[in-house]
Amino acid sequence: MVRGRISRLSVRDVRFPTSLGGHGSDAMHTDPDYSAAYVVIETDAEDGIKGCGITFTLGKGTEVDWSREGRGAPGNSGCPQCGVGLVGQAGGKACLEVTCGHEKQMLAQGYPAYTTSCAWLGYSDDTLKQLCAQALKDGWTRFKVKVGADLQDDVRRCQIIRDMIGPEKTLMMDANQRWDVPEAVEWMSKLAKFKPLWIEEPTSPDDILGHAAISKALVPLGIGIATGEQCHNRVIFKQLLQAKALQFLQIDSCRLGSVNENLSVLLMAKKFEIPVCPHAGGVGLCELVQHLIIFDYISVSASLKNRMCEYVDHLHEHFKYPVMIQRASYMPPKDPGYSTEMKEESVKKHQYPDGEVWKKLLAAQEN
Repeated sequence: MVRGRISRLSVRDVRFPTSLGGHGSDAMHTDPDYSAAYVVIETDAEDGIKGCGITFTLGKGTEVDWSREGRGAPGNSGCPQCGVGLVGQAGGKACLEVTCGHEKQMLAQGYPAYTTSCAWLGYSDDTLKQLCAQALKDGWTRFKVKVGADLQDDVRRCQIIRDMIGPEKTLMMDANQRWDVPEAVEWMSKLAKFKPLWIEEPTSPDDILGHAAISKALVPLGIGIATGEQCHNRVIFKQLLQAKALQFLQIDSCRLGSVNENLSVLLMAKKFEIPVCPHAGGVGLCELVQHLIIFDYISVSASLKNRMCEYVDHLHEHFKYPVMIQRASYMPPKDPGYSTEMKEESVKKHQYPDGEVWKKLLAAQEN
């Protein structure tokens, strides 16, 4: 049954000045402004159903995605265009039907998460300590720290975090593609004393054999390889799995083109018995990926062993249906749709370059 025809398409350049606080900073991106080309497809259906989609970028390049999406072409500068998720429902009510034990477990306990929010590379030691202490107070047991710019700085910061969280809690590291293969092995050999569960993106994301070489060198040290957030199709994931180049597979809800492509990778990971630990954060990635991880658990993997999903605690306030975190876990969404709809007031305020926020910032730069 056809519910309506597309009546209007709008694409807007929305940018949040996260660089002002060092949020999102890592060895590759020192001062990013988390941004998005935000797409809304309206219909003439009686119930007003519409579709909302996001292309997550780091500010630079958003105008490219804005132009391409306005012409109906997929974006490609920051992360390829995600699937446009419909919001709204017939009759105005949503119903969540619980039919199996796995669904009941999700509703009761949620999907385990880890936090990246306390250890961005641009944070001062005082900020790092403050945020880490708050995360511990909030019940977090899994932490990720950004590394890769300066070895001695990494040693100092990792020592701070490990001392604060203690030996029992889980620590991960993320180099954001900063190293070549020999450098990755040498660098991580010196950070191995902090007992990281994994090193994420140690080198170029499409260097399959490079990841395999790093994996072969670091697994004996107890360090796994995690990668995938920059992999844009199932073929690269297939090769990473076949080459035994990773121990933790990281899908990205925007980088992989469409829900179907993500599901293909989930199925391959199941075949190779590699845990999926998705990348999230940015603008709306947590909102998007929550649907994928819960589907993976209920319908594909049926396991939470060595599985967790990234969580970054900023920008959720701009979404109409933000993620819900309880006890350091993603709680299943109960609202219909793909959780992509942003608040109109947030879009207007942060639209680039004529939104209220950017008018003030750009005027201050000129002065």
